[in-house]
Amino acid sequence: MEFPVGARLEVRITPADVGKRVSIRTLAEPDGRSGRFTDTLGVLTAWRSGVLYVTHRTGRSVRLSESALVAGKVVPPTPARRRGIPAAGVRELVAVAARSWPAPETERQGDWLLRAGAGWTRRANSAVPLGPDAPDLERLCAWYRDRGLPPRVQLTTGGADADEALVARLAERGWHGDAFTALRVGALAPLADREPDPRVRVGRELTDEWLAANPSALRDRDTARRVLGAGPSVWFALVPAGAGEPPAAVGRCVVDGRWAGFAAIEVAPEHRRRGLATALMAELARAALAEGASAAYLQVTHDNRAAAALYDRLGFAEHHHYHYRTAPDA
Repeated sequence: MEFPVGARLEVRITPADVGKRVSIRTLAEPDGRSGRFTDTLGVLTAWRSGVLYVTHRTGRSVRLSESALVAGKVVPPTPARRRGIPAAGVRELVAVAARSWPAPETERQGDWLLRAGAGWTRRANSAVPLGPDAPDLERLCAWYRDRGLPPRVQLTTGGADADEALVARLAERGWHGDAFTALRVGALAPLADREPDPRVRVGRELTDEWLAANPSALRDRDTARRVLGAGPSVWFALVPAGAGEPPAAVGRCVVDGRWAGFAAIEVAPEHRRRGLATALMAELARAALAEGASAAYLQVTHDNRAAAALYDRLGFAEHHHYHYRTAPDA
């Protein structure tokens, strides 16, 4: 809680603090009769015409009436990093994650990497910032429309050098936000610190058997092969089921320098609660450690509570968040 009980409440922010991370308390009701308050923590992205605009760490934005302000202050840019969690900047992880999910077609426009992959997955069909400069929206939109794809960007929030200002700008222009996701990081070695699991097979080849267990890949096998099979150093893990059945579980890991990126961890519903996701990640972590990686990252959507609980147990902490914004006329 940003305003301790008994603390003196005063508004210590002004429009000059736009762009900074702030903690704000407002009256829950316009007339203040209930005596209840609402606390908001995020980046102050605008303050005009009596309204404050704040973007949460998760990427969602709120509007607050200046007349409802009870208290406000500037707070440190990001929470303190938990001990044992790898240190990294947002831009470093954005670039690493982009290399781990390479689209069949890309083009660099200024600080932005435009990606297209026949519409298979948002990640392979969105523009991602590799530097601080804003995109040329007209050129970006034209590039995607030339390929029959909706203009879409992937934006970060909740970390130093994140994209809250652009999030607010695009939201004002009607760009719709979706697929709100947390990028988590953790130490790699603890994942592998368990007995080898003979149920898991690990290899370099992306097989038809592996693809059969990934529901997303089944929508477009050809593009899925081109995306999933590419990257700096790719490993695939698989847990077989019965004869003639799709695998019980599959997973993918991409090693890129010190980073090991886990993705596409899928466990068939009838095989859940048997520790297969943990076993897959442990064996993939062993392979990544042997290549010299020391840190791990993964992405989990905000509505996937089961996966978030698993990654909590495995020691992953939230680093920043990202989501997608799609042009209003797409």
